[in-house]
Amino acid sequence: MNKFLPTNMTEARSGGWKQLDVILITGDAYVDHPSFGVALVGRYLESLGVKVGIIAAPDVNNSDDFTVLGEPQWFFGVTSGNLDSMLMYMTAAKKRRNNDDFVPKNISDIRPKRAVIAYCNKLRELYDKPPILIGGIEPSLRRFAHYDYWDNKVRRSILFDARADMLVYGMAEKPLTEIIQSMKKGKRLEQIRDIKGTSVILSNKESEDLSASSLKIHSFEELRISKNKYSNASKIINQNLNPYNAKTILQNYGNRYLCVYPPSMPLSEKELDRLYDLPFTRLPHSKYKEKIAAYEMIKFSITALRGCFGGCSFCSLTAHQGKEVQSRSVDSILKEVRTVSKMKGFKGHISDIGGPTANMYKMYCKDDKIKRVCKKLSCIYPGICKFLKTDHTDLIKLLQRARKEKEIKKVFVASGIRFDLANLSQEYIRELARYHVSGQLKVAPEHCDSKVLSIMKKTPFSDFIKFKQNFIEESKLVGLKQFLVPYFISSHPGCTKTEQFSLYEYLKKNNIRPRQVQEFMPIPLTLAADMYYTGVDSMTGRKVRVERSEKERKVQRALLLYYKPENAQLIRSIKDYNKKKVNPDR
Repeated sequence: MNKFLPTNMTEARSGGWKQLDVILITGDAYVDHPSFGVALVGRYLESLGVKVGIIAAPDVNNSDDFTVLGEPQWFFGVTSGNLDSMLMYMTAAKKRRNNDDFVPKNISDIRPKRAVIAYCNKLRELYDKPPILIGGIEPSLRRFAHYDYWDNKVRRSILFDARADMLVYGMAEKPLTEIIQSMKKGKRLEQIRDIKGTSVILSNKESEDLSASSLKIHSFEELRISKNKYSNASKIINQNLNPYNAKTILQNYGNRYLCVYPPSMPLSEKELDRLYDLPFTRLPHSKYKEKIAAYEMIKFSITALRGCFGGCSFCSLTAHQGKEVQSRSVDSILKEVRTVSKMKGFKGHISDIGGPTANMYKMYCKDDKIKRVCKKLSCIYPGICKFLKTDHTDLIKLLQRARKEKEIKKVFVASGIRFDLANLSQEYIRELARYHVSGQLKVAPEHCDSKVLSIMKKTPFSDFIKFKQNFIEESKLVGLKQFLVPYFISSHPGCTKTEQFSLYEYLKKNNIRPRQVQEFMPIPLTLAADMYYTGVDSMTGRKVRVERSEKERKVQRALLLYYKPENAQLIRSIKDYNKKKVNPDR
């Protein structure tokens, strides 16, 4: 049976280790499953011959939590966990969340606000020597100076506030490989430079050597006082996300420079297969006695791909996982299906085979020359690129083979799908409806208004209507009564109560009752966050109306939850307001 990575020195010594090379610290519980980032990175480091241990969900007020594995030989690796800690901590209305699904018993006060900064500051308090490397979603999205919704101001790159020696952004495998190779040759972390997918702090003199081959964006001080300059910097950053043509970006902070090297290259199919074939136990660490909600949801799921070429304004996926979709081989996925089928408690149902967007499996740019020069943020907005392979055949074959595996009764697709892509394959919709839905399928049209959808960089609402009709028809043909569960966003930049009222009318007419509202929250390094802060779409230069007040946001929430009695009076007042606009003499 596979063993967990050590979480204390007793476990480390049982493996014959007196000192660890790398100690990873995460805000999540330690779940040794490939869906948990710290487990994925930990197992990958182990495969490189690194002696690695994990400190999970430490209490920043308890020094013993941070010293339980001693001092690492090479560095501490710090992450907030699978999600940004501020997203985990507060709602869009800036209210404290009651639950944290990534820790035992859903206790919400274990993970601190700005977890990466908090953990790093604690390490600096306790240790003098070990360098600190930060990574994961929280540092990735905060690698540049950025607008912070919770503070309502422009904050420095997290690299400065965390006082870390290096930041690894995006998917970490390739940067970590180069870092470990350098350290095995005797280099210290703070001496390592010029690695794709990393960011470091340079002196003015060091930055001069990069001036000719890099791009300089506006300084932190300039961004604090000028929204126009902030928008310009955002455009440059977004135009340099393609690892094949991106340049190093420099940003001034007084007498120092933030240096962000180009994104790392995507993994090949073989590299991704090897990653998911590592010896995960697929279990929470044995020290936990209580259930971990996030694990219960994904324990029988399988990741088939990473990355997304959708380029939605509000989404951070492209900035983190990359635009290029990286898919595992069918054989690798089926091997994992067999592994899952042997897990304790498995009853024959694979809960998901997917990724950020399930039906992007094996889709890629057909022209390598185009791919290497392309600077578009999306391959499917405003229309599907002619160079994009959109064939669903490989995915259909994968699902067919998976459900025929021994011990498998059902294979579900629970990840989100792009219905604009699905509409290109009636065969895929048929396969999905007949075999891979558990009665309800989640989809994300986000809105019905064309102007709002354009600002979101989403395809027309007619694509959703078409998919809905096809899906329901295919379900009926085999005697299944299945439904779509559409997700909509309130208060997105460009959406006023006028546009939201149009959405309300559509929902009411079609008797759609959203169970919960996805209220827009500006996530750093997304186009929509920049729009929220500046009032401008940085890619087009067009002005965007933004409703920021809690009163305005409350109205938009109420329109989505129109069927709740407590919203009736507010909706009546909006109706009266609209009547007066249409008939001003009344």
